[in-house]
Amino acid sequence: MRDSIDELLPREIVAELDKFIIGQEKAKKAVAIALRNRVRRQKLPPELRDEIAPKNIIMIGPTGVGKTEIARRLAKLCGAPFVKVEATKYTEVGYVGRDVESMIRDLMSVAVSLVKSELQEDVREEAEKRTEEALLDLLLPDARRGASRPRQSAQGEPVRAGVSEETREKFRAKLNGGELEDKTVEVSVSKSGFPSIEIFSGQSFEEMDVNLGSLSNIFGGRKKKKLVTVKGAREILLADEMDKLIDSDRVAELARERVENMGIVFIDEIDKIASRETRSGADVSREGVQRDILPIVEGNKVNTKYGMVDTSHILFIAAGAFHMSKPSDLIPELQGRFPIRVELDDLGAEEFARILTQPKNSLTRQYTELLKTEGVTLDFSPGATERLAEIAAEVNARTENIGARRLHTIMELLLEEVSFNAPELDGQTIEITPEYVDKQLKDVMEDQDLSRYIL
Repeated sequence: MRDSIDELLPREIVAELDKFIIGQEKAKKAVAIALRNRVRRQKLPPELRDEIAPKNIIMIGPTGVGKTEIARRLAKLCGAPFVKVEATKYTEVGYVGRDVESMIRDLMSVAVSLVKSELQEDVREEAEKRTEEALLDLLLPDARRGASRPRQSAQGEPVRAGVSEETREKFRAKLNGGELEDKTVEVSVSKSGFPSIEIFSGQSFEEMDVNLGSLSNIFGGRKKKKLVTVKGAREILLADEMDKLIDSDRVAELARERVENMGIVFIDEIDKIASRETRSGADVSREGVQRDILPIVEGNKVNTKYGMVDTSHILFIAAGAFHMSKPSDLIPELQGRFPIRVELDDLGAEEFARILTQPKNSLTRQYTELLKTEGVTLDFSPGATERLAEIAAEVNARTENIGARRLHTIMELLLEEVSFNAPELDGQTIEITPEYVDKQLKDVMEDQDLSRYIL
């Protein structure tokens, strides 16, 4: 998808998000513009490109209205490295929990995995050829022993001594035909041998990861023999061959470039680190975390095991309910780094009904496909989905409002009996009607104390 992101117009980005997220047009529009601005920036001359900082976004809204999903789908849409972090993680241990720079290290690791997966596809064909030869060597040990003294075939190709070319080709045909998948062979796999190290300084685990990461090459490179089936050996050998064919330095370089230009960091629960007028210990700690996050959002160089990463053009999307605080409770410097503020709407019965049926990954489709694996067909009537939406909205109104997540709770309770008895219902069609919904949820809905615990 990343190759075509240059062609995606803001309107088309919103249309793609609409396939998975109901409502929240303002938030979708804001992220679509932010994404398009990144494409526009890449087309500028280098001297001007470096001057244009991303317009970071704060999403304000209760839980379960789509804040995280918008950011996640946006990253998936453009193939960008994406990481979600909880702002509260930086306050749980003493005054400061995890090192705030760890969010960039996590982002870099995600980018390396993305780039490696893409490059692996380019070398897969060659890796599969090498894997086939390696499997034949394992299946024909005499060929492997004589491999150091190859002779030439009639076609001028090297042939391993000890086993005739004809025998090798017979085994190749069996291997490609799937006849040898369950045969056991012995392969060498990397043995984890990282040494135990005592730490006397106060450095964090993230710093250890950066400073001592190279030791894995020294201590973790030992091999051990393992008996596996040919099918299992193929996976191990293919992964090894693809790693050999990929230049790790190039992977790190491409990943760093993608992080610096396209990376997205989603900081959730940012309202939990907003400090109010009082200056108690907790508020001082929250303000300290804000000041630690500030340089990363402003643009800083972070040391990772793949090299230094510049955060100046990473897009930061923050989110919070802001029930007990407001964005203006954040320190002014941090507020200034999030110039775009978008308020997300509460979800009601109408939105819930659409969430149940319209998105590609709608809940009704998920449950229908799950039970279809047991031979059970679910048939949701329009009236049933409307009734479920009404119940979700009603429960949210009288208890804690958890947005669309309430639908998961209600759907589980609604289909509890069907899911439990599904193996015995093979071949049957279960009609989900408004009456069926009321029957299954009646007791819980009528008893408000019970509904507080169950729904």
